[in-house]
Amino acid sequence: MSIDHAAQRVALADPALGRRTPGEEFAWAVAGAPQGTDVVVPFRVALPQSFPLFATRPRYAVRHLLKTATVPDRAVPYVHEAPQAGPAHAGTTYATVPESGFTSSVRSAGLTDLSVTVPLPKGLVDEPSLLAAFIDYRVLVRLSAVENDALLHGTPDGVIEGLLTLPQARRGPLAGDLGDVLTAAAAEVETTGGSCDGIVVHPAVYWRLVRAGLLGLLNAAGIMVSRTRMIAEGQVLLGDFKAAVTLLDPGVGSLVLHRGAGPDGTDTVEARTRSGLALHLPQHFLLLSDD
Repeated sequence: MSIDHAAQRVALADPALGRRTPGEEFAWAVAGAPQGTDVVVPFRVALPQSFPLFATRPRYAVRHLLKTATVPDRAVPYVHEAPQAGPAHAGTTYATVPESGFTSSVRSAGLTDLSVTVPLPKGLVDEPSLLAAFIDYRVLVRLSAVENDALLHGTPDGVIEGLLTLPQARRGPLAGDLGDVLTAAAAEVETTGGSCDGIVVHPAVYWRLVRAGLLGLLNAAGIMVSRTRMIAEGQVLLGDFKAAVTLLDPGVGSLVLHRGAGPDGTDTVEARTRSGLALHLPQHFLLLSDD
């Protein structure tokens, strides 16, 4: 949804959210805006990282597996390494490991906007504390789901290439004992010179790991497990996430109150964040599938 240029744009006292939450800043801005006008509240942070429950429970979004770089608000250069013809599996000398044949090039990563629009219950904009909590706990979690979707499946504009669809990522079967499969796959990730530091699974698989006592063992080995409904139950993505990709953060986000834009003329709030993804080593990913 586009932003009405006639809307009230509010300059915040705390746009980097050093003291207040996005919901608190938004509620303050809405309370001070003329009645009936749209309100645009800009931020200098990536809004998905501001979901408050990330700080109090160990549920990791895909972003938590990645390293993040603060970048200017434009396309930025990065180094990409591509595999060439050579050994498929690591030998015991540098000349016989796959990365000895990698070739590097400088590429450009663009930025794109991720957004979600949520209808507001009638009367909520007149209750600042309730509005703030709704933004922080319900709207931001939806934006985090949109970000998980984009990072795994890519964006419609093609600016972000989804980690589940990388043509240079390796593939393998998801069959047999889950512990045996995952430990073998983690070792396979490392044949390209990386270190398996992350796994993305469906919640159903995550809780199987918990029940089997495998989650603690993976954590002890330095592997962070992200669970999300944005990956199929029959898929598991393993990789050296921090070496393979960089999440690009220009510090551009906004919350927008659209008056009367929802069902039956109710108000809506649009949460928007800008980001990009630099793909350094897509061959450091291994996607397991049961099909």
